[in-house]
Amino acid sequence: MSKDLLLEIGTEEVPAHVMPHLLVDLKRLAGDMFAERRLAYESLRTIGTPRRAALLVTGLAERQEDVSTETRGPSVAIAFDAEGNPTKAGAGFARGQGVEPSELIQRDGYVYAAVHEKGAETAQLLAELLPELIRAIPLPNSMRWGDLDFRFIRPIRWIVALYGTEVVPFTIANVTSGNTSRGHRTLAPQDFVIASPADYEAACEKAYIIVDQERRRTMITEQINEVAKSCGGTAEITPDLLEEVLYLVEYPTALSGTFEEKYLALPAETVITPMRDHQRYFPVKAADGSLLPVFITVRNGGREHLNVVAHGNERVLRARLADAQFFFDEDRKKSLAEHREKLKTVVFQQGLGSMYEKTERLMGLVTAIVEELAPDEAAYEAMEPDARRAAELSKADLVTGMVTEFTELQGIMGREYALLDGEKPEVARAIDEQYMPRFAGDELPQSDLGFALSVADKIDNIVGTFSRGKIPTGSQDPFALRRQALGLVLMLIEHESGLLLSDLVEEASDLYDLDVSLCQKMQVYVADFIRLRLKNVLTERGVRYDVQEAVLTDVDFVADVPVRAAYVERLLASDGADALVQSFVRVGNIARMTETGIVDPALFVAQEEGALHSSYERAVVARSEGADTLPAEQELARAIDAFFDAVMVMDKDERIKKNRLTLLKVIDNYLLYTADYSKIVLN
Repeated sequence: MSKDLLLEIGTEEVPAHVMPHLLVDLKRLAGDMFAERRLAYESLRTIGTPRRAALLVTGLAERQEDVSTETRGPSVAIAFDAEGNPTKAGAGFARGQGVEPSELIQRDGYVYAAVHEKGAETAQLLAELLPELIRAIPLPNSMRWGDLDFRFIRPIRWIVALYGTEVVPFTIANVTSGNTSRGHRTLAPQDFVIASPADYEAACEKAYIIVDQERRRTMITEQINEVAKSCGGTAEITPDLLEEVLYLVEYPTALSGTFEEKYLALPAETVITPMRDHQRYFPVKAADGSLLPVFITVRNGGREHLNVVAHGNERVLRARLADAQFFFDEDRKKSLAEHREKLKTVVFQQGLGSMYEKTERLMGLVTAIVEELAPDEAAYEAMEPDARRAAELSKADLVTGMVTEFTELQGIMGREYALLDGEKPEVARAIDEQYMPRFAGDELPQSDLGFALSVADKIDNIVGTFSRGKIPTGSQDPFALRRQALGLVLMLIEHESGLLLSDLVEEASDLYDLDVSLCQKMQVYVADFIRLRLKNVLTERGVRYDVQEAVLTDVDFVADVPVRAAYVERLLASDGADALVQSFVRVGNIARMTETGIVDPALFVAQEEGALHSSYERAVVARSEGADTLPAEQELARAIDAFFDAVMVMDKDERIKKNRLTLLKVIDNYLLYTADYSKIVLN
C-alpha cells in the first residue's frame, strides 16, 4: 500500500531569484533522503510561490523496504575453538551483528552473519525526515528571527505536512506542522484546511493561489500577450523578467498602462531599461519593431480596480522617464568625446590607473588585434583608424548621467551618443559590443571591430587584475573575471580566430609596462585560467575527460582546441585506434627528451627509416593544405610500427642514432600539435 505526501513550507515572501533554486534543491534532497531510507515512491515534484515551497510525492510506500545483509567476520578458526564453542572473538562479532553465535554461517573458512532488517513504518520516519529535509536546504543567504538559532531564507510562518489524510507531527522554528495553510494576502487572507495531498492545488486555487509555477507561467504569458494584442502591439517577454515576475505573484493578473509619447523620442533602450529592469514592466512594440507608449505589468491579485492600479504604475514610470529625459538632455550638452576627459578622474582599479588610461591601452591593443585580423594591408589601413576611435570612445559613456543612473545602459548609451555625434555606425556598434557577452547565453560580438574591442577589453581586465595578484580563487571573483574569460574563449571559438593567447597577454603586459619576470608569470597564470574555461566548454560539448586532458596541454591557439578535441574523438572512434595511439605514445616516450633538430635522409640505413620520413612529410602536407589528416596519420602509425620492428634506434654509430632520434622528435612535435596522446586512456 502507499499514500501521497505533502510538505508545504510557508514563509514570508522569498526573493524571486532564490525560489527556482530552492525548489530544485528541495526536490533533489527529498529524492536522496527517500532513496537513503529505502522509501519507494511513484513520482516527486516541487511547486511554489513567493510564500510557499511545496513537496508533493505520489505513491509513497507505507513502509521501508526490508533489507537483508550478510557481513563477513573472523575466520572459523578464530571464531570457534577446537570443540566448536564460540570464542570471545566469535561471540563479540555475533553480538555486534545482533545474532546468536549459533546463527553464524560458516563458509570459505570464515563466519558470516546474515541479518534481516524489517522496514520501519513511513509515518514514523517522516516525523524525523521532514524537519531534517527543511534544515538541509542550501540557501545563498539565511536569517534568524526572534530568539531562534534556526536559520532560513525568510521566517517560517506555517507548515503543512500530510501523509495521506494524517498530519505528520513535528515542530521546527517554533512552528508545529498541521493541515492548515494560508490564502492570498489580500484576496483570501484567512487560513484554509487541506484535506489530503491530492486536494492541495485545488484548495490553494480556491484561496486565490496558483501554486504550480508552470501553470502560473502559462497564465502570465497568455495574459500579457492578450493585453498587448488589445493595445495593438506585441509584448517583449524576456525569459529573465518572466522568471522574476513568476515568483513575485501568487495570483497573476496582467494589465496595461500608458506613458507620454514624447518619451518615444529618446533611444528605445532608455525607455525600456527603467521600464523593464527597474519596474518589471513588459514593453510593447508595434509590428515594425518600434516602441509603443504602452507597458504591461502583472499584479498579485484579481481584476478589481485595475484602473487604479494602472494609474499608480503610470505615475511611477512617468517619474522614471522624466529622469531619463533629464539625464539625456544634460548628456547631449557635450559630445561623447568631450565626456571622455572626465575619465581621468575615474579610477579603473587601484594601482592600474584611470579609466582614461585604460582607453589608451585599449587603443594599443585593438591596433595589434586588427593587424592580426586584417587579411591584407589595405584592409588593415581601413580598419585601424575605426578600431582606435572605438577604443578611444569606449568608456566615455560611463561618466554620463544616463549611465550613472542606469548602469545597465553602459555601452548602449555609448553607441547611441556616438551615432548622434555623427561617428561611423561600425564605431558605434563596437562601443556597444565591447561588453558582450554580458551574461551566460548572451549574444557574442558579430562585427570585426566589436570583436576586436571586446577581446581587448577582456584581456586588459584579466592581465591587469592578475598583475595585482587578484586571481579568482574558490567562489571569490569580485571582478567577474571568470565570466569575462569564458566570454573571451567563446568569442575566439565562434570567430574561428587565429589570435594567439600568448600574443594577447604579451601585448597587454607591455602596455601595463610590467617587468620581464611578471610578464612571464602572466603568461602562465592567464593560460591556466583560460585552460579551465576551455575545459568547461569541452565538458558542455560532451568531450570525454581524457581527450580534454590531451588537447588542453597547449591552449595558446584557443579557437583550435575544440577542433582538435573533435578530431581526436573521431580518431579514437576509427578502426585500430588503440594500436594507433600506442604507436604515437611510443614515439613520445623515446623522443620526448631529445632536442629538436634537422633530419638528414642521407643517414638513413634501413628502408623503414625513409618510409617513416615520407609518411611524416605527407601528414605535414595534408595538415598545411587543410585536408583531412586522419588517413595520413593512420599511415604514419603503420610506418612507426614498421620502423620499430626493423630498426634499432640506439645504433652504435652516434650519427645514425642521433638522426633516428631527431626523426622521432619531429614526428612527436607534429603529433603534440594536435594532442598529447599519452593522456588518452585506452580500453
